[in-house]
Amino acid sequence: MTHRLVELSGPAVAATLTESSIIVLPTGAIEHHGPHLPLATDALIAGEVAEAAVVEGRRQGLDLWLLPTLTYTKSDEHAWAPGTMWLSAETLWSTLVDLGRSIATTPARTVVFVNGHGGNTALLGVANRELRRQFGLATFSMPAGAVRAGTGQDGEPDELGMGIHAGFGETSLVMHLRPDLVDLSRAERNLPEHLAGLKYIGFNGYPVSFGWTSDDFGPSGVIGDPTGSNAAVGAQMFGVSVERAVGALTEIAGFRHKA
Repeated sequence: MTHRLVELSGPAVAATLTESSIIVLPTGAIEHHGPHLPLATDALIAGEVAEAAVVEGRRQGLDLWLLPTLTYTKSDEHAWAPGTMWLSAETLWSTLVDLGRSIATTPARTVVFVNGHGGNTALLGVANRELRRQFGLATFSMPAGAVRAGTGQDGEPDELGMGIHAGFGETSLVMHLRPDLVDLSRAERNLPEHLAGLKYIGFNGYPVSFGWTSDDFGPSGVIGDPTGSNAAVGAQMFGVSVERAVGALTEIAGFRHKA
């Protein structure tokens, strides 16, 4: 049987899904990723990780169903760059609520957003509660790719912990998934190295966040160093991403709000 929800008929959805079914919805983006990566990078990673995780999770006995990737999302940090297709926060918010309303018409009571774009993270967190409150769904969001910064060792570039966009991790992943879409000859290092010594202000994990657009740090829109990327590392990251997603979905399948 298919694992893709949209390949079922409407009556089959009603007859096949149960309260224990989990609907997995990848969220990506169509946005500028420098001169060396495709606009579809985030959507590609989210879709491929979610697909592989659903297939493996079902093999392990989980009742998982995959929806098509939500590709047009909140990418206004890259709005300056031609090719970026982005929705306002208000439009994406309404879309997420409408999707939750639609999911609530199925027998499934759980939805998981597998997110490939950092610009969606905050809004997905708020949407989790909204869909819970409005429709009684069990709602979860999680990152798609287990992407890491280059360490400066074993031929990797040193991204100073700041390789967050079109850098070593994302480029390596796409080289594994779709090498035909990567032009490494155009890859260039672009890091806001002046931020590396700050204790409080920074990107992921720092206590003080700040508003930014990707061209704040240079005209390429890259925040990282893709020059040492390679498909073998990308394959490792993909494997870790899928393993983590399956582990998370396993916990979600057994999760209860009340003891």
